[in-house]
Amino acid sequence: MKELRYLNKYFVKYKFHFLLGIIITIIAQIFSLFTPKLISKSFKAIEEFHKNNISPEIVKTELVENIFWIIGTTLIAGLLTFLMRQTLIVMSRHVEFDLKNEVFKQYEILDHNFYKQNRTGDLMNRISEDVAKVRMYVGPALMYTINTFIRFTVVILYMYNVSPLLTLYTILPLPILSFIIFRLSKEINKRSTIFQQYLSKISSFTQEIFSGIRVVKAYSLENQHQNNLNELAKESKTKSMSLARIQSLFGPLMIALIGVSNLIVIYFGSMMYIEGTIKSIGTIAEFILYVNMLTWPVASIGWVSSLVQEAEASQKRINEFLKIEPDIKNKASENSIINGEIEFKNVTFTYEDTNITALKNISFTIKKGETIAILGKTGSGKSSILSLITRMYDCKEGTITIDGKKIDHINLYDLRNSIGIVPQDAFLFSDSIKNNIKFGKENASDEEVVNAAKKAVVHDNILSFTKQYETILGERGITLSGGQKQRVSIARAIIKNPEILLFDDCLSAVDTETEEQILNNLLEISKDKTTIIVSHRVSSAKNADKIIIIEEGQIIQEGSHNQLVNQKGYYAELYAKQLSEKELN
Repeated sequence: MKELRYLNKYFVKYKFHFLLGIIITIIAQIFSLFTPKLISKSFKAIEEFHKNNISPEIVKTELVENIFWIIGTTLIAGLLTFLMRQTLIVMSRHVEFDLKNEVFKQYEILDHNFYKQNRTGDLMNRISEDVAKVRMYVGPALMYTINTFIRFTVVILYMYNVSPLLTLYTILPLPILSFIIFRLSKEINKRSTIFQQYLSKISSFTQEIFSGIRVVKAYSLENQHQNNLNELAKESKTKSMSLARIQSLFGPLMIALIGVSNLIVIYFGSMMYIEGTIKSIGTIAEFILYVNMLTWPVASIGWVSSLVQEAEASQKRINEFLKIEPDIKNKASENSIINGEIEFKNVTFTYEDTNITALKNISFTIKKGETIAILGKTGSGKSSILSLITRMYDCKEGTITIDGKKIDHINLYDLRNSIGIVPQDAFLFSDSIKNNIKFGKENASDEEVVNAAKKAVVHDNILSFTKQYETILGERGITLSGGQKQRVSIARAIIKNPEILLFDDCLSAVDTETEEQILNNLLEISKDKTTIIVSHRVSSAKNADKIIIIEEGQIIQEGSHNQLVNQKGYYAELYAKQLSEKELN
């Protein structure tokens, strides 16, 4: 139960529902105990009729009265039981809502390294399957535990008042029950943890296959992946059956123990009646009803215990992520105003997960309103510079400043709100094109959306669709071509109207004519903005105020287009090569 202590804060938050549920449960159990008493009273009335020759009309009247009392108290107990469910089960739904939001919020603040080390399917399983298991603990498991505890307490007190000795005989099987529950619960916890891990593996596997279904189909790997899933599903089934087998032992064992208790009541109750210790057969009938009232609570102990163990295993998995501290933290509590002057000073950056040094002693300055282009071979460190500016990573050596202030001393949310970034791999959501563009500015008008699309030279493409801007895209924007996705991403950055614009090789899938149009529009847009264009093309870089050439994480050339064209080196060679390719085309 150590891991489930994390949920105590929710019990405090919803203490009204919790305490009201307990009070209603107590009252409901008291009303449910009227029935055995009234039945015992009815038996005694019948016995009195035979022993003392009481008038049949008197007995009949008493029996009818008892029947009406039984019906009334049963209806009241049923209504209170309904209200109990309404308080405790509703509370569990509130906790489920809060916990899912807490997990999701934690996912949002965790950094890139976390997502590199954990698979999407596993993350999804923890916020869905694991939280659902925890809800079953907070709701049904807790409700039946309270119900069982109160019913046991009240019933045994009633039984003790009637006959202490017969009560002692009746509860003899309970220590055996406790021992069985303890042993089985430990095994359920272990098997439940393993089963949840396999569920995560299946979720991760299927999520990856569905995301990359085009590649799977292109390489005709459907059968191979089907076989892989079959093997994984078989393992999961084996673990599930193993868990089910141990869970299935609870019910029969509980019922058997209740049956033993009934036999004990009948045997010892009869002996005590013969000896005169018990004065009425009604007492035996009352005890049998008490024992049977304990049948479902006792039988539910196994189910509840199973739910608790599964919830313990699931909450442990949830806690593993909730306890992770993100590497990137917002150290500034005050709001920050960003103008856009950026300086890298002797920055060296190494990726911790791969130990690859992406940048080595990099230094450069970008003034507000300037546009710089960064060129270099694949893997030279261009994108790493943008990741550091957006604080997706923090550098350990050297300093990065924005407007003369260390980047990690600037409010993280203000920093990212002041940046419009178009990543190398354009990501679009499964939503309308309009909403994907408005992702950069939620309250943007339709006119602003159209204007941003025109500047990104994607407006005409959108108009060619049947539903135009209301066209719903497939997952990750699969409905659009690579170039269209890039241009919608550019529109999303433009509409944000940020102080800093970052373009990470975002025109690679666009033809040269469209590229020229977009670049001309960007010149107009970026007049008073700090702009960084990462590219492999000279055409994307030639109009920049400054061009930086990076190779193996180091700056090897720096200057304007005219300066670099006239220098021997990477830029001049790339320019000559791309110029000749353009002439050939």
